[in-house]
Amino acid sequence: MKRTCEIVTAGPVSIETYIDGAGDGFDVVVLPSYGRDGGEDFDTFAESVADAGHRVLRPQPRGIAGSTGPMGDVTIDVLAEDVANVIDRVGRGPAVILGHAYGNFVARAVATNHPDKVRAVILAAASSQAPPAEINDAPFVAGDPTLPDAERLAALEAAFFAPGHDASSWLTGWYPQTLAMQRAAVTGIDIGRYWGAGRAMILEVLAEFDPFHPKDQWNDLHAAFGARVTSTIISNASHALFPEQPQAVADAVNDYLATLNWAWVSYRSAHTDEPLRPTLKRMNVPLSLVREDKPCPG
Repeated sequence: MKRTCEIVTAGPVSIETYIDGAGDGFDVVVLPSYGRDGGEDFDTFAESVADAGHRVLRPQPRGIAGSTGPMGDVTIDVLAEDVANVIDRVGRGPAVILGHAYGNFVARAVATNHPDKVRAVILAAASSQAPPAEINDAPFVAGDPTLPDAERLAALEAAFFAPGHDASSWLTGWYPQTLAMQRAAVTGIDIGRYWGAGRAMILEVLAEFDPFHPKDQWNDLHAAFGARVTSTIISNASHALFPEQPQAVADAVNDYLATLNWAWVSYRSAHTDEPLRPTLKRMNVPLSLVREDKPCPG
C-alpha cells in the first residue's frame, strides 16, 4: 500500500504524519507508546484498517522522523494540541483516536480538550491507574540505550512481550529524548481529569498478558463509564501488542468501526435532546446510514 506523508506546522512545532489509505470511512489517528515511533510496528495494522475502507493517520511524536518542536516543559495538553492540529489540517472531520500504551494518555487528553475533533477513542494496551511500580518503570529501563542489553531485554520480557515472544526486536527503535519529554508530560498530572476521555465512545483493547493492566482490573473502565465502553481481549499478547498480534488488533478495530455509527447514535440519543440529523451531519456521520423508524400502523 502506498503511504504518503504530510508535515503539519503550527508555530515552532512541525509534526510529520504518515497517511495510509484513501477510503471514505473513518480517519483513525494512531498514537504510539513511550519513546517509540508510529512506524513499522503499526504497518500491518494500518494496511488492514485502510483495506477496510478507512484512512490511518500516524502523527510522529516530537523528536521522531520529521517531527520537531520544543522538548522541554511540554505538558500532556500540549501533546494533545499537536494531534488536534493534525486532525484540523489532514483530517476530514472528527477522528477516531487510537492510543497505544503511553499514547492512551494523549488520546484521552485530545478527547477531553477537543471533543469536537473526536468521534471515538481506542485505548490499546492502556495501563490501569495504578500498575505495579516495577512494571511502571520498565519503559525507562528498556528505552535506555546506555544500559546493558541483558538488563533491557529482561525489562522487555517482563513488561512488554507475552511468554514465548521474541522481545529483542524492541532493543532498537527508542528515542530517549522523546521518552524523557513524554515522561515529564505525565508526571504529576491529574489523571482523573482525562481518564474518561471526555464523553467519547471508548473501545478498550486489552492484552491477555499485559502487566500494566492486570486481569483483576479489566472491568475498571466499564464500571466507571458504563455503556460508553466496549472491551475486547487480544489473546497471546502483552503490552507491546502491535508487533505481537497486529492482525488480531486490526480485526477488533475494524469490527468496532463497523458498528461505531450506530453505537454513537444510540449513546447520543440517550444523552442529548439535540436533533439527530443535524447532529449527524455536523459529526460527518453519513445520513445514508440512518434508519428513521416510523410507528407501526395501528
